This record gives sequence, structure tokens and C-alpha cells, in this order.
Amino acid sequence: MDEVIDNSTKSNVANPEGGKKTNYGALITLTTVFFFWGFVAASNDILIPVFKEELNLQQWQSQMISFAFYVAYTVGSILYLIISLLLKRDILLKIGYKKGISLGLAISALGTLLFIPAASLESFGLMISGLFVVGLGFSLQQTAANPLVISLGDPEKGSQRLSLAGGVNNIGTTIGPVLIGLAIFGTTSGSSTNVGIESIMIPYLLLGLSFLIVAGLIMISKVPNHLESTVDSSEKSTKSLFDYPQLYLGMIAIFVYVGVEVATAGNLGEYLKVEFDMESSQITPYISLYWASLMIGRWTSAANVFSSKKMAQNILRFVLPYAAFGVFMLVNAINNQDLSQLYYYPLVIVVLILAEILSKGNPAKQLAIFSGLGILALLVGMFSDGLTSIYAFISVGLFCSTLWPCVFTLGINGLGGYTNKGSGFLVMMIMGGGFISLLQGVLVDQESIGIRLSFFVGVGCFVYLLFYALKMLGMNKVQEAE
Repeated sequence: MDEVIDNSTKSNVANPEGGKKTNYGALITLTTVFFFWGFVAASNDILIPVFKEELNLQQWQSQMISFAFYVAYTVGSILYLIISLLLKRDILLKIGYKKGISLGLAISALGTLLFIPAASLESFGLMISGLFVVGLGFSLQQTAANPLVISLGDPEKGSQRLSLAGGVNNIGTTIGPVLIGLAIFGTTSGSSTNVGIESIMIPYLLLGLSFLIVAGLIMISKVPNHLESTVDSSEKSTKSLFDYPQLYLGMIAIFVYVGVEVATAGNLGEYLKVEFDMESSQITPYISLYWASLMIGRWTSAANVFSSKKMAQNILRFVLPYAAFGVFMLVNAINNQDLSQLYYYPLVIVVLILAEILSKGNPAKQLAIFSGLGILALLVGMFSDGLTSIYAFISVGLFCSTLWPCVFTLGINGLGGYTNKGSGFLVMMIMGGGFISLLQGVLVDQESIGIRLSFFVGVGCFVYLLFYALKMLGMNKVQEAE
């Protein structure tokens, strides 16, 4: 698991054991962009039912919000590769990592400007165009930030650092639905049905301003601008990216992982409206808890980053998930959301903690266990009723929580000098969030299927992730034997 880090980066600071010491200053700075990715992604799930209701859209049409946003990642990655070819050099190797992230933030800020005419004219086309441009900027940010976070310390804890950054991402996913819901519904009670689409203008403009401020802070920070590569030019000229099965199989894994995560969240609101007769304004805490579940899982997985002592790690595995749940409760309580139906959710978190302990920090093993639990959660959600069904669908967030760092770490393992391009290919596959959401939306509109059975799409996604995990476990055993 460590080859990619050892071959592609060197540390300026070593610990006594010879491993790399975590660069916490750079890590903290980088986590700000992870926050923005989560804020925008989760906020989309509040916009979906609102625009469907106000503009009389079908479910598949409302899923174009997710489609436009996530397909932008693919378009951005393709542009990245084309420009790199024209320049005859990798963009990030030419301009540097911090400059690449800052440029991506500036592009995303431009996208938020489209929310001015979109809100004023109540134009669905302009709104998804704005989200598309925001996604283009995020594509460049993701390509640079993910391998950078993995490289900022001990290689064995690379996936856990990515989980920690993902935990910050999910602070954004927890707060995003609440703030955007507040902006649209104009109340903190969650009981109003007076929707004002024009109200999205100010929060998204403030978001754009925040992008620019953080871009400036990153430029003056000590975030590394370049990573050293020890792979010689002869290897680059004789090997293709697709000589690495962990990469091309990982690309499909990213596609289906983002797909099931986004599609489940994007259709959860419709499920609550159809099966439980909830108003659009009442679904906010449930959407917020789904995304908070990713935060809960990622904080749990990051326990090893905070301490090297086993006792402290075990304590943190129990403290961190409930601290994350407390953040969710606090944010929603401040906004006077009705949380009475969610008080028993901490019991579900116990399953996550046990799964994390069983995985022992091994990315492939963790991917296998969590994928299996994701399948179980969706099946329980589809074939049960009441609070059990709601909890089951929300818990998909728990079991998706660490899949990104697991797949990303496995996917770029051993790529050496190809790490940037490999990262770009993986980021390209974030488009799964758009395509799979759209597929499930189409199935929802089929009378013979409906909202409940449409979640079989997610089951299929988790089945592939389980296959990829088992494949990677097999490859690791072969490498150990050699």
C-alpha cells in the first residue's frame, strides 16, 4: 500500500522511526477546500425537491442538478489531460499544487456568479450551468488536493489523513443543507412551505467570495507547491497508465461509489415525501443526517491520525463518532429542527465502530466490510417500514464514509510518476454521481418500479465495490508472497 507514496514524495521532516511526520499546518489549510466540496454537494439535495416542486419537474429532470454538477468533474479532468498534452507537461507539475488549487477555487467563484440571474429569473438552466462551472473548479482542486493530503506524512496513514480531510468535508455537508434550507424557506423551524428560490442568490455569492479568500490564503500558505518524483523517464516511456489494474478498476469503483452516495442522498427526499408524506421543508434534518453520517464515519476512521498509541486510538474510535453526531445535533438544534425521530440513531453508529475495528485500518479490507454493510442497509431500507427504513437509508452515509479514501489510496498505489495523471483519471469518474443519480431518477418515474425499488441501483454499485475490494486483497496477497 505504501509504494506510491514512497516513490513519489519525500519529506523534509522525518520522525525517529524513519517515517514521515505529518505536516499539520499544510493539512489544516487544505481541509478548507474539502469543506467547500461537501457544502455544495449536500446543498444540491435541498435544491432538488424545491426546484422539482416550484418548476413542476419530473424526478429525472430534478436529478439534472446532480448530473450537471458531477459531470463537470469529468469535463474538467478531460480538459486537464488535453491541456497537459498541449503543454507537453502535466499542469500541476508546471504550475504547482497550491497554484492549481487556487486556480480551481477562482473558477468555482465564477460559477457562483451565475446564481444571480438564475435566482432572479428562476431559471433552472442557468442554475445548473452555475453548478457546472463550480464543479469544473472543484475538479482541478480534487486532482491536486487528494494526492497532496496522502503525501503529507506517514505513508501508512495516508488513507486515514484523507478520511480526516473527508471528515471536514462532511462538516460542510452537515451545515450546507441547513443553511441553504434556511435561505430558501426563510425560517429556522423547518415548518414553512413558502419557498423563495431567489433567496439562494446571497448564500451562493457569499460562498463565491469565500472561495476567493481561501484561494488567497492557500497561495501565501506553506502548502507544498510540488511533490518530488523518483520515477525515471524510462519507466514513463514504456508503461501505460492502464498497465495498472488497481487504477482502471479503481476508476469504475470511484464511478459507482460516488454514484451510490449521491443517488441515495438525491432520492432520499423524494422517498420521504412519497412514503411518509413529508413536506420539502421537513426533510432537511434527514438529508443533513445522511451527510453527517459520512462525517461520523470519517472521523472514526481518522482516529489513528491523532495518536500512535493503541489505547488512545481505541478511545477515539468511540469518542469521535459521537462527537460528530453531536455536531449534527447542535447545528440542527440551533435552527430549531424537529430531531425527535433521530434520537435513536446513535445505536446504528455502533455498527460503524465495530466495522472500523474489524478493518484494522487496511483500505482493501475496510472497503469490503463497508460495501457489504451498504448492501445490507439498502435492502433493509427497501423491505422495511417506518423509522427502521429511514434509519437504514440514512446509514448508507455511514458505510459510504470511508470508501473514497480507500478507493483513492488503492487506485494510485504504485503509480509513481503517474500519480498526478492517475489522480486526474479517478477524479474524472466522479461523474458517476450524475449518471447514477439520473438513472435512479428515471427508474423512480417508472410505475412498475417506483421510489422504493429504485434503490436497487445502489445495491448494484456496492456489489462492484465489494468485488474491487476482494480483487485488491488478492493482489496484495500475491505481492506479499513475492
